[in-house]
Amino acid sequence: MDQLRQKTIVSSWNEWDPLKHVIVGTADGACIPAPEPALDAKVPEDSDMRGQFGPRPKEMVDKANELLDQFASQLEGRGIRVDRPTPMEFNQKTSTPDWQAETMFGCMPPRDVLLTVGKEILEATMSYRCRWFEYLCYRPLLQKYYDEDSEMRHEAAPKPRLTDHDYRQDYLSDKIGVQKRLEWTANKFFVTTEEEVLFDAADVLRFGKDLVVQHGFTTNLKGIDWLARHFPGHRVHTVNFPGDPYPIHIDATFTPIKPGLIMNNPQRRLPEEQREMFNKNGWEIIDSAQPAHNSPPPLCYSSVWLSMNVLVLDTKTVCVEKSEVYQAEQLDKLGMEVVEVDLRDAYAFGGGLHCCTADVYREGTCEDYFPIQ
Repeated sequence: MDQLRQKTIVSSWNEWDPLKHVIVGTADGACIPAPEPALDAKVPEDSDMRGQFGPRPKEMVDKANELLDQFASQLEGRGIRVDRPTPMEFNQKTSTPDWQAETMFGCMPPRDVLLTVGKEILEATMSYRCRWFEYLCYRPLLQKYYDEDSEMRHEAAPKPRLTDHDYRQDYLSDKIGVQKRLEWTANKFFVTTEEEVLFDAADVLRFGKDLVVQHGFTTNLKGIDWLARHFPGHRVHTVNFPGDPYPIHIDATFTPIKPGLIMNNPQRRLPEEQREMFNKNGWEIIDSAQPAHNSPPPLCYSSVWLSMNVLVLDTKTVCVEKSEVYQAEQLDKLGMEVVEVDLRDAYAFGGGLHCCTADVYREGTCEDYFPIQ
């Protein structure tokens, strides 16, 4: 237990170095958010969430929290320090001078809000109005880290206004159809405009000196440019994945496992012209195994590809949702120790194992994994 009480060190440069300190989210008070421009474009047209908003059923919250608590205990059992956010009253109206929202969302997926790059933890802008205030759930932890680690940097990206100018009106129809969505996303025509800086932290993957950022529904080009200016010591690369009608976050599409190896969603392959950096430096991009499920759990707008939303503990160990047997089998054959984690009944609250965590400290330093550019 002494390890769990030690003062904080903030440092994490990639997705695979040994994990020693992490934030795990909670389902307390989570809501199905009310309709708004960003959300309407991102909820699948056949989703059972359409037309609903307000507090999630108590029995679902209790089950999700049971699983998240068990996951936190599993990590602690491996010597990893685990912190939890401070939930707010999410079932309340929020507003700025520019808009009003009937509800907020929750704080199960800290990966969406917090980006750790080296000694810095950066709060993302977010692109949903219902998530505009979500950063407040993590402020008690960030203040504690700042006090305990004299080298830690706490930064916040510029808060966007999120007026209607941030969203394309074309996406407000609930009958666009998947084929039209696929055409639009293939042409990089997303719901978010370039009105102002927008990005979610879960659109960023860290490869030491290189940051790989998805351009899609939750991160625009202006957001990627802001990240490049904010991290001048890093090389920032823009990627997109045709084949995804709802390109929200990168971590159910493109998943680094260890240096030299990445799993890619076979329905959303990285285009050939964007593979050059990986090919030149000897990285292998393999198709991920198929999901074990044909549909997401009830009241969940994430895709079945949360199967590949794994949490790497080190280059030999990876956490996989226990029902995702095909993903576990693939990683086992790749020489990884697979840690089974029961989390499927928490998916609806914001995602999988990668989503519900945010790095605070991984051992290791900033390395150049792509010296040939």
